[in-house]
Amino acid sequence: MPERHQWSRLNHLQVGRYAEYFVKMQFVLLGFDVYTAEVEDRGIDFVLRQEPDRYWDVQVKSIRKTGYVFFPKAKTRIRPTLLIALVIFRDGEEPDLFLVPAATWENPGDDLQGVLVIREYEGLKSPPEYGINLSRKGIKALNAFRFDSACVKFLGVDGQAEPPE
Repeated sequence: MPERHQWSRLNHLQVGRYAEYFVKMQFVLLGFDVYTAEVEDRGIDFVLRQEPDRYWDVQVKSIRKTGYVFFPKAKTRIRPTLLIALVIFRDGEEPDLFLVPAATWENPGDDLQGVLVIREYEGLKSPPEYGINLSRKGIKALNAFRFDSACVKFLGVDGQAEPPE
């Protein structure tokens, strides 16, 4: 039997799919309703609903260890109800989960300068994008957005998911 949490055994698509289901299940454990987008052409992987009428759009990004993840500006309208869920996979470890409100890109603050970036690529072939630089320093700067504390701060719920009985 293969060892658990050997993310290097999975291909890029498998890691991405695992990340999306992982994030959804963390929200389900907190009592949210989760609605999956049948077609992801608007930069939204799923919608969260909290009674009675609170909704958030969620875009999930995943990466192994460190590096850079991005999402195109053409599919992303920064707004208070858009959340970016970031899952970091390291072999032999449970995934790390962060939840960053997209509005943070508009005013990231000094501690996130160079971590949360907006790239315009004027005059180049690449389309404009929002990105996250995940160096070791960048990951430390994201600590304020760890899932449990971010759920309390941004969604008003206790991020400590209770295991099912």
